[in-house]
Amino acid sequence: MFKTVLFPIDQSRDAREAAEVVADVVKKYDSRLVLLSVVESADSENEPGADMMASPDAVAQLLKNAQSLFTEQGIQAETIEREGKPAFVICDVADEIEANLIIMGCRGLGLTEEGASDSVTNRVINLSPCPVLIVP
Repeated sequence: MFKTVLFPIDQSRDAREAAEVVADVVKKYDSRLVLLSVVESADSENEPGADMMASPDAVAQLLKNAQSLFTEQGIQAETIEREGKPAFVICDVADEIEANLIIMGCRGLGLTEEGASDSVTNRVINLSPCPVLIVP
């Protein structure tokens, strides 16, 4: 059912908590797991949390740590690192890898001053080429 699962991660608590659901889904459906982290583009500097995701080194370490977490559970995970606006990159990558499901936390680092209606999660829900499972 879910041959390829995309798990976009940032350094938020919600992303860490969603990892358990990701592991369960990937094991249940014997899915291919792709971890994605987005280096924030320069024009995202005013968004909360953007500085944490603006460093390619920090993002590379985040992906390495996440991959190790899944390896410990017997799950092979591929990693992709991209630069840009997170919601658009997530949807583009989902399309490229032909993801059947995107799993993500409900609140990442990209919550804007306008609130949840302008969050990365909300944008992904509206733009995604596949179903999106939001972990509260």
